Amino acid sequence: MQVISWLSLVWCAIPVVLIAIVYARWSGKASEVLLSAARMTLQLIAVGYVLVALFENPSPWITATVLVMMVCIASWIALRPVGHQRSYLKPALIALASSAGLHLFISLVLVIGVESWYEPRIVIPLAGMYFANTMNAISLATERYQAELEEGKPEPKARLTAFQASMIPQINSLLAVGLVSLPGMMTGQILSGVSPLIAVRYQIMIMTMILGSGGCGAALMLWQLGRAYQSDTKDYKKGKH
Repeated sequence: MQVISWLSLVWCAIPVVLIAIVYARWSGKASEVLLSAARMTLQLIAVGYVLVALFENPSPWITATVLVMMVCIASWIALRPVGHQRSYLKPALIALASSAGLHLFISLVLVIGVESWYEPRIVIPLAGMYFANTMNAISLATERYQAELEEGKPEPKARLTAFQASMIPQINSLLAVGLVSLPGMMTGQILSGVSPLIAVRYQIMIMTMILGSGGCGAALMLWQLGRAYQSDTKDYKKGKH
């Protein structure tokens, strides 16, 4: 596999600068994309060194700690569109941990059949993909659910609309894969010399698990928000009487 040098990565600044120019010309915040790109770069470099250490010294406690941190951070980021409302944090944690955890178990134990669940070389990359996609689904569902309620829509209608909105990226990915795009994991495996037929099996697992994890996470989040909304409505009606 061709190794990319650190110096060659400088060229990756071109697309970042182009988007920053668009922001600036349209009176947007160019600093937002520049800071995000800089943060991404620093985070990935730091994570790279951390992963090297984890791979060399696998530990169930360290792996579990990393997974807990990932869940907490992903839950917090998922609430960004709704202003990080504290009342939404617990439901987000439950939805993300339960859904992604279930599908991670299916992948590791039932599909791959790993001997040690805490093998960081396997569990952390998979967990990262599942957490990230579930985080996005929860974020989309929560934002749309709140917007629908604020527009006066009935709670069941708001819940359905929010769930459908959260599933748009998931469904689009299923329809486009293979015809429009080769997903990141499959592309990485092929570039590293793995047979495309083996890469396909892994990608099928990833796509189905992401679909399930994202959908279940969004549904569980909306179910919890729906119960809280109904409880608040009942309390409000009792207060009026």
